Amino acid sequence: MVPELFKKWLPWRFLIRRVTGFYGFLDPVTLMARLRQFGKPSEVQEPIELLRAGLIFHARGLVNTRAIQYNLDWVWPFWVVKQFTPQDASFIPRGFSFSHINVTHRNWTAVGHPDLAAYPIIDPRGLVTPLFDAWSIDVWLMTKDNNLLLPSRQPSVVQTLDLSGELAVTTATEENSLSLVCTARVKMDTPAGPVMQMTARGSMQTDTGWLVVSIRPYNPEGIYFIDHIRFKDSRFVINHTHEVHFGAAPEKVLFSTYDHGDVALELDRPQAENQAACPIGMATAAAFFPIGAKEATQIDIQVPLNQDTDVVSSNTGRPAAPASHMVSQTAALAIPDAKFQFLYDAAVRTLLLLSADEVVPGPYTYRRFWFRDACLMMNALLGLGLAQRCERLIQGFESRQKLSGYFQSQEGEWDSNGQVLWIAHRFAQCTGQGFSTSVFTSLMKGARWIVHKRRSKKDGKPHDGLLPAGFSAEHLGPNDYYYWDDFWGVAGLRAAAELAKNQGNAADQNLFAAQAMDFETCIFTSLAQSPGYQKHQAMPASPYRRMDAGAVGSLVADYPLQITSPNDAGIMNTLSYLMSHCSFGNAFFQDMIHSGINIYLTLAVAQTFLRSRNPRYKELIHAVADLATPTGQWPEAINPLTGGGCMGDGQHGWAAAEWVMMMRSLFIREEGRTLILGSGIFPEWLEQDTPLCFGPTLVPGGVVSVRFVRSRTGLELFLTASVKGRPLPCTAAVPGYRPKELDTSHGYCLLEPASFP
Repeated sequence: MVPELFKKWLPWRFLIRRVTGFYGFLDPVTLMARLRQFGKPSEVQEPIELLRAGLIFHARGLVNTRAIQYNLDWVWPFWVVKQFTPQDASFIPRGFSFSHINVTHRNWTAVGHPDLAAYPIIDPRGLVTPLFDAWSIDVWLMTKDNNLLLPSRQPSVVQTLDLSGELAVTTATEENSLSLVCTARVKMDTPAGPVMQMTARGSMQTDTGWLVVSIRPYNPEGIYFIDHIRFKDSRFVINHTHEVHFGAAPEKVLFSTYDHGDVALELDRPQAENQAACPIGMATAAAFFPIGAKEATQIDIQVPLNQDTDVVSSNTGRPAAPASHMVSQTAALAIPDAKFQFLYDAAVRTLLLLSADEVVPGPYTYRRFWFRDACLMMNALLGLGLAQRCERLIQGFESRQKLSGYFQSQEGEWDSNGQVLWIAHRFAQCTGQGFSTSVFTSLMKGARWIVHKRRSKKDGKPHDGLLPAGFSAEHLGPNDYYYWDDFWGVAGLRAAAELAKNQGNAADQNLFAAQAMDFETCIFTSLAQSPGYQKHQAMPASPYRRMDAGAVGSLVADYPLQITSPNDAGIMNTLSYLMSHCSFGNAFFQDMIHSGINIYLTLAVAQTFLRSRNPRYKELIHAVADLATPTGQWPEAINPLTGGGCMGDGQHGWAAAEWVMMMRSLFIREEGRTLILGSGIFPEWLEQDTPLCFGPTLVPGGVVSVRFVRSRTGLELFLTASVKGRPLPCTAAVPGYRPKELDTSHGYCLLEPASFP
C-alpha cells in the first residue's frame, strides 16, 4: 500500500501520465475519469472484492488464451470443444478477445452433503473437478485399435441426478459398441474422512481395450496448473499435495508435459516413467485398466476432500446424519408434473448443500458470501421449514458488520442492511423466537445505519431522502441511486420497528416506523419525477434512468417485500414494459452485464403475475423449467442461443431458492397475515386423481401444510396448522373453484366449482 502522505504529496497522476504516454498507452487517469462519468458520484466506485474477482477471472482467461488455441489437438473440456468449433452455434471468434473464457456452457452440478462445505462439481460431459478451483478427472475408452470414446467430444450424453440417497451425478456415454458410465458422489464416513468417490464402468461389445482415467490441467473455467504429477502405490500425487486413489492397480500409467503435448496424443506407447514435471504447468497423466470383449471393467476412484483447505464442516464432531434425513425435514411437494417435482427436489438439495457453512450462491465461481444472495436463499430455507439452519446463519451476520453498523459483504452496495433486517424479522415472525442481546443490538445498529445513510431531503434533487449512489446491486448499470436499495431500506426499517416492538423497545419502534414511512414517501416522490415514470407511468431503476432492463430491480417493491399493493399501477406498468422489451421466450432477459436469460428474476416476475392473479405466471414457470439442465440446475444467466450458462456460477443457489418459493406460492403464499391457499395450482393438475400437497412450511406464527383432493362434489382442502396465538385468516383461491374464507383453525373445507354445467 502507498502511504497516505506520499499519495498526497507525490504527483502520482503526472507520473502515470508521463510513463503511459512515453510507451504509447492510453492515459489511465483520464480514461477512468471518463468511465466514471457514466455513473453518479459515489463514495465507492468499484467494490474491491468484485474487481479482485474479475481480475482473477480474466487472468485465467489470459492463460486460456495462451494454452488452448495453439493446442487444439488436446482433449479439452466440453465448453472449449463447443466454443472452438466453427460449425457450432457456440463458436466464439477470438480475434479481439482479451481473454478466452467460458461464456456458452457455464453448467455444472455439485455433489456433497448438507453438513459439509465441499463441492466437487461435474460438467455436462462428466468431467469431475473434486477440489475447489483445481484440476479435473476425465474418463475415456480406448480400443485395441486406438479408437477413443471421449465424452467431451460427443454430441450428446445422458446425465442424471440421483436424489434417492447420497447425491450422485451419473454420466452415460455410448458410441457404436462402446459404453462408458461414470458416477460421482461424496462419501462422508470413510477411513480417509469425507471423499469424492467416483465409479467408472466401461464395456465393449466387439473389441478389447482400456478404460482410461486421465488427470487434466483444467476445470470448467479453464487452465489449472499441474507442475508435477507422479504415480505410487495405486494413487496419483498432484503437485506434491493432492492425491487420487484407485481401488485397483492400473495395467500401465503414462505421463506427458506441455512440450510433448497431451498424454492423449500417444496413448499406445509403453510406460517409461512414473512421474512428470512440467515447468509450464501443463502436465497430464493417464491410468489404463484393461477391458475384455463383451466384458465390463469398473474402477473406483477416491479423492479425499480434506485436502481442500476451503472445506468446512458444520458437524461439530458428531457423526454425519444421512442426507436423506435432512431432506425429510423439509417441506415436501407432491404434484403430478414430474419435471416440476424433480426440479423442486433438486433445488432443495442445492439449498442444503450451499448452506452447509455460511450461505454461498454457488459451488464454484460464486463460492463466497453475499448478503443479497444469502438472505433470499434463507427465505427459501424458512419456506422449507429449516428454522435452526437459518438461526445459525443469522447469528453469523454480526461478524460481518462494521463499526458504523453496515453489514458489508461488498463495498458500496447499500441493500444489505435492509435484507439482513428483513430476513431476521421473517425468522422471528415465523418461529416466535427472539434474539440474544448481542444479535438484537447488532440489528438495531444496522437499522440506524440506514437512517444515517439516507441523503438529505433539502438538496432539491430527485434523489433527496434516498440512499446514496452505489454500485449496481442487481447488475442494473453504473453507480446510481437505485430504488432496489431504497425499497430494501424501507423493508429493513419496517422489520426493525417490529423487532423493537417485540423486544419492548418503544423508542426504537417509533423511530424506525416513522423513518420507514418517511423513506417510502421520498421514494414515491422521487419516482414521480423520473424519466421512466413521466413517459411510461412505470418504475425505472433510478430517478435518473429511462425505462430499461434495470427496472426489474424496482419490482422488489411487490415481490417479496409487498410494499406496494397487488395490482399497483406502477408495478403493472413496469411489468408490461419489461415483458414487451426485455424478454426472450417467456423469460426475463437481462440486457446489462448478464446479457442472458435470468432465472431468479424471471421467477420474481412470475410471483408478481401470480400476486396480481394474472395467469401468465404459468408461462414463465414453464419457460424456467425448460431451461433447466438434465440435472435440474440453472446457471446465473443463460445464453439464449446455446441454452448453456453464460454468466456466473453454473449452479446458482438464488435460482434454486426462487424455484422453491415459486412452488410454495402456488400452494401457500402470504398477503400480510392472510394465507392465500392454492391460488397458483395448475388446472391440469386437478384433472388427475392424485392429491396435491405442500408442507409443512413456516408462516407467520407457525407451521402449515395443505393437501387438495378432488372429489365428486368439488375439491377437498385439508389444512394442517400449528400456529401460536390467534388463528391466521386464510383464503382458498384455487383456479376454477369458488373462493372460500377460513382460518388456520379449520382442518377441512370443500371447495365448490366456480360454475356448474
